[in-house]
Amino acid sequence: MATEVSLPSFHRVVIENVEPEVDGGRFAIKRVVGESVSVEADINADGHQVLDAVLCFRTVGERSWSEAAMRPIGNDRWRGVFQITELKAFVYTVKAWLDPYKTWIRDLAKKADAGQDVSLDFIAGANLAAAAATRAQTSDAQKLLELSAKMKKLARADREAALAVANSEGLAELMTRYPDRSRATTYEKELHLWVDRPKARFSSWYELFPRSCTTDAQKPGTFRDCASRLQYVAETGFDVLYLPPIHPIGRKGRKGKNNSLVVSPGDPGSPWAIGSVEGGHKAIHPALGTLEDFRQLRQKAQALGLEIAMDLAFQCAPDHPYVKEHEQWFAHRPDGSIQYAENPPKKYEDIYPLDFESTEALELCEELKSVVLYWIEQGIRIFRVDNPHTKPFGFWEWLIAEIHRTYPEVIFLAEAFTRPKVMYRLAKLGFTQSYTYFTWKNTKTEIIELFEELTQTPVREFFRMNLWPNTPDILNEYLQKGGRSAFVARLILAASLGANYGIYGPAFELFENRPLVPGSEEYLESEKYQIRVWDLDRPDSLKQLIALVNKIRRGNPALQSDWSLRFHPVDNDQLIAYSKTSEDSSNIILAVVNLDPRSTQSGWIRVPLEDFGIGPQQPFEVHDLLADTRYTWQGSRNYIELNPAKIPAHIFKVR
Repeated sequence: MATEVSLPSFHRVVIENVEPEVDGGRFAIKRVVGESVSVEADINADGHQVLDAVLCFRTVGERSWSEAAMRPIGNDRWRGVFQITELKAFVYTVKAWLDPYKTWIRDLAKKADAGQDVSLDFIAGANLAAAAATRAQTSDAQKLLELSAKMKKLARADREAALAVANSEGLAELMTRYPDRSRATTYEKELHLWVDRPKARFSSWYELFPRSCTTDAQKPGTFRDCASRLQYVAETGFDVLYLPPIHPIGRKGRKGKNNSLVVSPGDPGSPWAIGSVEGGHKAIHPALGTLEDFRQLRQKAQALGLEIAMDLAFQCAPDHPYVKEHEQWFAHRPDGSIQYAENPPKKYEDIYPLDFESTEALELCEELKSVVLYWIEQGIRIFRVDNPHTKPFGFWEWLIAEIHRTYPEVIFLAEAFTRPKVMYRLAKLGFTQSYTYFTWKNTKTEIIELFEELTQTPVREFFRMNLWPNTPDILNEYLQKGGRSAFVARLILAASLGANYGIYGPAFELFENRPLVPGSEEYLESEKYQIRVWDLDRPDSLKQLIALVNKIRRGNPALQSDWSLRFHPVDNDQLIAYSKTSEDSSNIILAVVNLDPRSTQSGWIRVPLEDFGIGPQQPFEVHDLLADTRYTWQGSRNYIELNPAKIPAHIFKVR
């Protein structure tokens, strides 16, 4: 019995190691409108013919491809770049071929320089031009045929004239415009690119409990009271106002002050225990006001340049309407009671988690999608998602894709303080931004290790960091023990290391640092369980410094993206130095922070002069934007001294 013989492939070009490519193309890379996408690939072939390649890209749903030229950058590596001008999903791939014309013109030059007979080569070139005419538009085809005929006529009659035609710019332009791609190789995958609006890359968040917008702890603040706080938030330089859940709060299992199981009359409960007889995730807590009040709050915020971000917490209080109407959406214990949330040894008796493995899971998913759509209808385009790592990956991939199909401008921030690979998976599935471990990274080594991973490895293609020095759940030991200077240092680190950052206020600017008990990261008198009255006019408030830092961020493009972040040597482990540079290199920011909140620290910083375009002996100015002082430095080695009692950092603009 004869064996079947497969014919060899004559697509001679090989395309490999395409970057960026997330998990073999399973997930999309991320960019924002206005950014570029730089794609590299290993491209090679047998023999000695000249290669050419293009980067192909199009929006999803489009049929025709746009192209950007790729150029060799050494060792068979090629690179191409295209710009993003639309808020749409894209696909991209690479195409490469052996180019007969470029091979011919290269070899013709070598033979001519060696004094060889090239008359037949002119004929071969003329034939290539005639073949290109069959691929060209009418007017260009005529020009190619004329050049072909001219070269044939001169091939044996006038070598120099024939060479002039062969080397003419006109022929080169036309032959490059209509290459022979009949045997081109196209990369086997179409890779995906998700495009977000610019705020996904650069934003400053301020978290605020509306019910604490009051001067009397016995009288909860309303949306109207919150509206009077908007000017404060805007003047402090933020552009996103994040509100914890604004829905009715459950009464069953309600927690009292400091997470106590004992509830006193008037204890408002945790906003994350969502739902009561007044309604669920599509309702507003009656004490805050009405839906119209909320709409007016959003409109006033927008007029001040603030966008409201809502909390999306898919969990229910025991008296949420879902519990009564859809008991099958919740897991049950052996005794038949509904299972409340636990993270042993922690217990959350006021919260029922949803069961995505129930027989009614599809109905549940559709309902949760309707929650997001409801708030989108009210004008919300940013959602901070509570504990997404406690829900199935498949649910988030489906939900975010469903929302983005109609509303690509929606931003989802993942609040998932969990294992790195889980955090990364959520980002791949579609979350726009993600909280990070920055909150707990306080030493120089820890900070450098974290941020080099997030900005200098393939992780950066899909994971956008959003840095928070504090949250209502997290009061880090560094802030507890470091006093005011610790808050200043962490502010400056967050705001300058990351293009996206946020603070939980007014606790932050009033440097709230009292733990519930020693060793705990819970706040004493946590705002999660009670109304707090904040004195925003305290003379020691950090609000003016925060406003200055946010002004510096807005005024310096280098601080509005993350990939240029580089750390620089300092001979003192309590000092950390790093820089960021704008895409066009016109804006350079060099930051130095004292990580010791108690003592003056000094050392010698090594400035990367070559990276900054500064000669080794050339004097240059560094303008400290925090203190508005200027220094003239010369050479790469320069002295730094920072007293935390004054201000523990420099943010230098390098001129």
